[in-house]
Amino acid sequence: MQNFFAKNIKYFRQKKNIDQSVMAEDLGVAQSTLSCWENGLRTPDLDMVAKIAKYLNVYDDFISKDLTDIDNIQKFDELELLFDKHKDILTDSDKNIIKTIIEERKKEIDKELGEND
Repeated sequence: MQNFFAKNIKYFRQKKNIDQSVMAEDLGVAQSTLSCWENGLRTPDLDMVAKIAKYLNVYDDFISKDLTDIDNIQKFDELELLFDKHKDILTDSDKNIIKTIIEERKKEIDKELGEND
């Protein structure tokens, strides 16, 4: 199995226009360490991989959620996934407004369906 970590970390850092020295500082590592990761010379531990994924906004449910419980798998909050995907542009206030709109619309639909039975 080929490991794409080195290629992906560099790709996403550059895609987001993040300077290597800035990212290294934000992650609390030396720039040379980040360079080694990007060149496939070293690999960070699992905790750092999760931190990098979160930093680059590519954090996966595999890392962020307990998937062992079938209820958790079935209850993926699609809205939270969407919010996470756009966390760099949505404020908490935006999220609350969107949630309120959706909840109100669900209530209206439930009411309409209940009246039509």
